[in-house]
Amino acid sequence: MSAASRSRSRIALLATTGAAAAALVLSACTSGGTSGGGGDTNFVTGNNGVDTVAQGKRTAAPALSGETLDGEQLDTADYKGKILVINVWGSWCPPCRAEAKNFQTVYEDVKGQGVEFVGINTRDTSTTPAKAFEKEFGVTYPSLYDPTGKQMLRFEKGTLNPQAIPSTLVIDRDGKIAARALTPLGEDTLRSMIKPVLAEK
Repeated sequence: MSAASRSRSRIALLATTGAAAAALVLSACTSGGTSGGGGDTNFVTGNNGVDTVAQGKRTAAPALSGETLDGEQLDTADYKGKILVINVWGSWCPPCRAEAKNFQTVYEDVKGQGVEFVGINTRDTSTTPAKAFEKEFGVTYPSLYDPTGKQMLRFEKGTLNPQAIPSTLVIDRDGKIAARALTPLGEDTLRSMIKPVLAEK
């Protein structure tokens, strides 16, 4: 094989490897619909990418606490008696960027009805890009800064998939997990996750 042929082969191999790596990174951001494996979480899969749990079969969500992107202390135990929407996101994730305005719009509509939103910012190496993300999309609810994914690991196995970013959970007034989506959400789908939990007595 000539030097020129070897060089072309090496370039082709690098291009293939690079494309595979890029696909892996992209899938880590956008893949969804599967759980983290194991665990009996009682989710029933819906046809809109939303999994739900019947009211009597729900498991308790863990208390999440830590520092927000703004340097404040946050503890989800303080939201007891309210519905809590938890959104896992990263500034590096294109689908997170696509859904951010939907979350802010719905938050503004439902915050007066006993619904709170909390973000979990993950895999950002500093708060700077995350804060820029919030400013760009007008996000006003708080987000816990969780660069290594420790907050996600507090959930029972099978509830969240660390590779499925963004992910969203709806926690009912009793602190139990009522619904989840492991894919990006449009405004209507997000509302459809919250509405039945709001209607519960």
